[in-house]
Parts: sequence; structure tokens; C-alpha cells
Amino acid sequence: MRGLNLKPSRVYQTASLLLESQSISQPPSWFKTIGSIPPGEIMTRTQPVQHRGSNPRSRIRKPSKMFKPQLIEYEEDRLRREFYRDHPWELARPRIVLENDGKDAQRCDWSRIQQPGRPLSGESVIQRQLWLLNNVPGMSKAQAYDIARKEFYALRHEEEVERRIAREEATWTGAYFGKSALEVGMELEDKIYESWKVWATKEAETINLQRNAAYTGLGTGEAEEESVVDEDIIEAPALS
Repeated sequence: MRGLNLKPSRVYQTASLLLESQSISQPPSWFKTIGSIPPGEIMTRTQPVQHRGSNPRSRIRKPSKMFKPQLIEYEEDRLRREFYRDHPWELARPRIVLENDGKDAQRCDWSRIQQPGRPLSGESVIQRQLWLLNNVPGMSKAQAYDIARKEFYALRHEEEVERRIAREEATWTGAYFGKSALEVGMELEDKIYESWKVWATKEAETINLQRNAAYTGLGTGEAEEESVVDEDIIEAPALS
């Protein structure tokens, strides 16, 4: 069995020796880069950091997944999946994902769900539920979810009422608003329905014509041949 081929890892040392012995006149273009960022010396793959406790005597673990990185999952990930499974349309709302350092939510006081300078979103429910689980003794996951969800519904209702009142006040002072998303969707649906009606009418007429042609075409050729024969028989004595 052949040993390891270490020539690729020693290419920098080989080039240095060639320059010292003046076997090559100038260094290659990659010489400085390889010197500042040398390749790895370890030829074997290292085992990833274990985030979970593993039993070395267990036979369930397959050797093929020994070097696969383990899944990193936080506590709020399960809460987030549950909330967005129950409220999928919250993902359609526009959100601001720009943060300073990724830890902006940790600086908020989640003893209440509404935060100054932070818009209400599904993440507010998740952080509020997490705060209840970690700070209220005897609080279960379902109870914390119900409390955060009801607070979220109440604030969403207030926002909708405020938006409706602001629209009515603006309309009363002479403002003009375009069509809503619901009206635009209904118009598009009506347009598609009318085009389908035209297409369905043409298809029904075509099917009726084909059906009528099939019924009237039966025996037409035989009747014409009989009429031609009768005319020849009638006209024959007159010619004689």
C-alpha cells in the first residue's frame, strides 16, 4: 500500500529551494500568496464539535454521518415554527430585517409585547412567549402561547381600527385613495371569468356543430345516389 503523497503540501518549500539554488530565475505568481496563507497540514478530517451529549457505546450512529455537522437549534426556533404554522399570512407582511448586531431583541423589555421603535410582528409573539416561559414560574408552553397570542390579536385590532379611522378622516377632507388589493383581485377574477365564458361559448358551439354534422351526415350519400338513379329512369323514355 502506498503512503501519503506530501508533494502538494510542500510546494512552497520546493519553490523556495529552487529559488535559493537559482534553478528558476523568478518566483511564481502564487509564491507570496502561498507563503502568507499556507495550506493545511492535517490530511484527515476532524470530527465536528459535539453540541449534544452522545453515547460512544451506542450503535445507532452511522459512521457515514460521523463528520456531518450537528444541527444547531435554539429554544425559540420551536416557538417560531409553531406560530408561523398557525399564522402563515404573517410571513406575507413586509418586515424590516436590518439590525445593528443581531441582538436587538435582547435589549427589549419583553415583559410587555409592544416595544417602542419596534413594529409589531410574529417575532414579538415569540420573544414574549419566551420571556413568559423563563420568568413566570409554573408557566407552560401552551399558556404562554395563549397569553402572547391574545396580546398580539388585541394590538393588531387596534392597528386596524386606527388605520380605518385615518382613512375615513382623510376621505372626509377630500383625499382620494385608489383601489384596494381586494378590489383589484376581484376585478382580475371577473376579467378571467368573462374570458372563460367567451371561450366556453365557442367550445359549446363547436361541439354542437360537430354533433349536428355527425347526425345529418348519416345516409346523405345514399339518398343523393337514389335521387340521381330515379331521375335517370324518369328521363330515359323522354330521350327515346
